Amino acid sequence: MSDSHDATTSAAAIAADRDAFRVFLRDHNLPATAQRLAIADVVLGTDRHLSAEDVARELRAHGATAGTATVYRTLEVLVRSGLVVERDFGEGFKRYEASRGIPHHEHLLCTVCGKVTEFRDERLERMTTLLAEAHNFSRQRHRLVIYGLCGTCRRGLPSSSPSARRGS
Repeated sequence: MSDSHDATTSAAAIAADRDAFRVFLRDHNLPATAQRLAIADVVLGTDRHLSAEDVARELRAHGATAGTATVYRTLEVLVRSGLVVERDFGEGFKRYEASRGIPHHEHLLCTVCGKVTEFRDERLERMTTLLAEAHNFSRQRHRLVIYGLCGTCRRGLPSSSPSARRGS
């Protein structure tokens, strides 16, 4: 896994997720407003890890708007629906990514530009189980975020501003 699950998220997967969100809203007696659906489209239509601010920025870029409270409430509903996963990398804000049946994975977070790179390593999965067993512990899940510098920042190359790269 690299910076994204797949270079392009298929239109069929996005449409299926959007339909599932509509069903979730209906089943929970919540209105499927244009704002909610636009927010869902932004989050479900990307492989990036978006903050609420990133979502609002993307909405504006596409000519739509939603208040900050609406963005946060809709993100909470998307997480409850299981279509979106909330990530807390200790940056003072949360990020969101479409779950889309993604296997468990870890994250590398650049402390300069905010770029998030996903990776999966079976050796790490085995090691966490072995470590838990060595301590007479039954592992259920784990989370790993490695903080450091991405290749671009390590080389000192100019990158876009941290706020522009945060959702990467």
